[in-house]
Amino acid sequence: MNKALLVVSILLFQIIGFSQNTTGKILDATTGESIPYANISISGAENLITNEEGVFTLSDKHNDNIQFAVSYLGYVSQQLSIGELKKQQNTIKLQPGVFELSDVDVSKVKMDANSIMAEVKKNLKKNYGNDNKTLKTTLFMRELSTFKPKKLDIEITKSTGFTKSKLKEANDDVTKFTSRLVSNPPLEFTDMLCKYYTGKIDGKEKPVFMTKLDVVKATKLKDETRSVAIEDMEKLAANIFLKHLDTTKYYRFKSGWIGSRDTISFRKDFNKKKKKKEKTSELDVAKNDISGFLAGINVLNGKKMEFINNTEIYEYSYEGAMYSNKNEFVYVINFKPRKSKANYTGKLYVSEADFAVVRAEYNLAKGKTLGGINLKLLLGVKASENLGRGTVTYKQNKDGIYFVQYASVETGQYIYLNRPLKFIELTDEDKDVVALDLKVEGNSFNKVEFLNIAQEEIASGELEKMKEEDFNFTRLKRYDPKIWKDYTAIEPLEEMKQFKVVEE
Repeated sequence: MNKALLVVSILLFQIIGFSQNTTGKILDATTGESIPYANISISGAENLITNEEGVFTLSDKHNDNIQFAVSYLGYVSQQLSIGELKKQQNTIKLQPGVFELSDVDVSKVKMDANSIMAEVKKNLKKNYGNDNKTLKTTLFMRELSTFKPKKLDIEITKSTGFTKSKLKEANDDVTKFTSRLVSNPPLEFTDMLCKYYTGKIDGKEKPVFMTKLDVVKATKLKDETRSVAIEDMEKLAANIFLKHLDTTKYYRFKSGWIGSRDTISFRKDFNKKKKKKEKTSELDVAKNDISGFLAGINVLNGKKMEFINNTEIYEYSYEGAMYSNKNEFVYVINFKPRKSKANYTGKLYVSEADFAVVRAEYNLAKGKTLGGINLKLLLGVKASENLGRGTVTYKQNKDGIYFVQYASVETGQYIYLNRPLKFIELTDEDKDVVALDLKVEGNSFNKVEFLNIAQEEIASGELEKMKEEDFNFTRLKRYDPKIWKDYTAIEPLEEMKQFKVVEE
């Protein structure tokens, strides 16, 4: 190796060595168990969270001297540098707080759960209202979507002009398609880092609330041949059925005795016109997803937070108290349905200082569903939202107002479909007909994680001047740890790290 090449090699080694992200794990010092959703504050300006496995990653933009604080309810907080973390083999062990929940006996701790919740409700606006301030929030969102079919049977029972042998070949293709989806259930991950602007601007008659979005980076980890999205699965199935449907003709769709008046065609010119009307930008979809997600977990009126803002339908019990990282008491309150329209069970952590809920854990109560339809006997259709759980943590800003620091929300739906389908050509002459039997049973699952990395107040003029630009997802076939190395993100779970496209 010549001298110049040696120098270049050394420089490359140093660059690689200094550009590595730092991954750490937080454990309970007593049990050795990982601590999920622990808070990590970097220099007091940037927020992180550990994932369900207690793991977090610090971007390589932070050097070894950077200080960060680690905290979790009921544990003694720690502050250390990235360099110190490395000396500890990238492991942090948090010591449990001095008091056990059942042992706290302090005169100022109110033991009546109902009176505590009455104070919570009385102080909701004071604790969670943002006073119409204009804000710029740097946030990270991750979404996991999957569909796990128990049964997926499709059989083409009739195809005009096809012989029995050709029909058998077609059904063999369909069986291969459905078997692939059953053995490798559809799964996809979406990650997005962005700056989310919210506030009011002057309108013609009164101030108008506005949201704007600046997407810094967005990725989609997805196997196109086993997509979660219904429309994508329809496209895959359509490629099989195209062998039986003339792409130059128009069809009417019929299921059992229910017919559709909509015209269906696989003509390119027909679908191009249709798509133009329905096209929505990625930016608009992302913005609606963020605002809809935050609305659902809004403490003041969010439906998922009914155990906080609609206390009359719930029963509360006092479990105990613990210390927060600010050395303040936090009440631990259990809740469960008291009236039939209540949906959840769970636990609330309430600050003794101002009666703000600083953490909420909820799960759909046994036997509860969040809507759906059951026409299984009449139409062969059933669907019900039978999974709903989440963890939401709130943090106080410099003005004393609480905002969502982190949220993990999971939803799931049971789906059953057992119906005959027909595509009938629109013509006065002999009609082409393609008929099939469709039997589907399975569960869809969706998980969204939200992390508020940083938040600052800005002038309303900055919101008005900010120009939005549409974006495209970077599409990946397998997880790449380098993709987020220069950015702040939630450390992925092993399931995401192991994801890759299944090759034929």
